Amino acid sequence: MRRTVLIVLAALLMSGGNALAENYPSHPITLVVPFSAGGPTDSMARIMADRMKTTLGESMLIENVTGAGGSIGVGRVARAAPDGYTVSIGHLGTHVANGAIYKLSYDLVADFEPVVLLPSNPMVFVSTNAVPAKSLGELLAWMKAKPSPPTAGTAGAGSASHVAGLYFESVTGIKLQFVPYRGTAPALTDLVAGQIEMIIDQTSNSINQIRAGSIRAYAVTDEKRLATAPDIPTVDEAGLPGFHMQLWSGFWVPKGTPKDIVAKLNAAAVEAMNDPAVRAKFENLGLVMPPKDQLTPEALGAFQKSEIAKWWPMLKAANVKVE
Repeated sequence: MRRTVLIVLAALLMSGGNALAENYPSHPITLVVPFSAGGPTDSMARIMADRMKTTLGESMLIENVTGAGGSIGVGRVARAAPDGYTVSIGHLGTHVANGAIYKLSYDLVADFEPVVLLPSNPMVFVSTNAVPAKSLGELLAWMKAKPSPPTAGTAGAGSASHVAGLYFESVTGIKLQFVPYRGTAPALTDLVAGQIEMIIDQTSNSINQIRAGSIRAYAVTDEKRLATAPDIPTVDEAGLPGFHMQLWSGFWVPKGTPKDIVAKLNAAAVEAMNDPAVRAKFENLGLVMPPKDQLTPEALGAFQKSEIAKWWPMLKAANVKVE
């Protein structure tokens, strides 16, 4: 019954799409963050929402819908009316990896309209200060010598931290004991407290604790060092050459959202990312702005499909399944 109602609504929106777009937005927009408050995705969402309201003329309200590696929050958007008032923020984990791991009630490509590619950041190897290793080489040796796999925090199966861990296992042959959380913010809290031993984390999530000396950083998963943290070596310099992984993010809306509304959201997001104050906040977190020629909805759609083709074979080979 619900699906029938949405189909009818979509048809009405298509017939009156121009009028709807002209008045859009006329009330606040909900931006669904599929992870806990305080984490890297939540922080990016709040920075973007705060600036986009200036362009859109309406507030963007953050709704944190956690669980199942972000798939519950993304599903909330997939089932929403295609009217531009419910927007999904997600990333490599939620909009690529989850399709290979979970039995989703939605299709990551067919049930969404891409809006815009958002800033990305490399992952970073971090551990609790109780771990004796002082370099990545020493960390790898310590992990190999341990009688049991080291505990590695993740934001749930299919999350970026989990995908990075699986990638690490496939490259090194070293097994990890994954400890899932509802986001990397609570995982980081436990890392600082010594409840888990390590995370392959988003740099933007760990950078402040690294600067404070609360945790130890070993290497970033990029070809060059971060301008905001130049003392952290790259994986190539630290002894794990070629282990490159950028965590990209994006905005999506439900399939059938009028193109003019998608265009308005895209324009507001691009304007926000061009704001020097916004760029400074992102750069302080170690985030990298997307190339200008990759800021169209079509570019995000094509990139998402290419990432699915890249990562799904590895994830399926790992046989990670979550009901």
